[in-house]
Amino acid sequence: MKKPFLLALVAAVYIVFIVLSINTFSSFLPENHIIIPIVMLGLLVLSVAVMAFLFFYEPVQLLIEKRQKEALKLFTQTVGFFTCFVIAFVLILFFSNK
Repeated sequence: MKKPFLLALVAAVYIVFIVLSINTFSSFLPENHIIIPIVMLGLLVLSVAVMAFLFFYEPVQLLIEKRQKEALKLFTQTVGFFTCFVIAFVLILFFSNK
């Protein structure tokens, strides 16, 4: 149970880090510049790769080893914990506006 929580936590921290970085450095960038969409698409590709590694690498390894039940359990628990983090972010957003 520790491993899925840790994987979901790393994913959540990665997202928080990216958002804080964008929020911090956006004031230094010009508003309409051609490089901004390029950076955003690059960041999207990087984020997809990081999330794919965090969510799929180990379950796929388990599947290759013919350990389907463990692979499914690890994947669903990781997604479940990540869902809890997303719900926590939504609740923080909801209660911080009141």
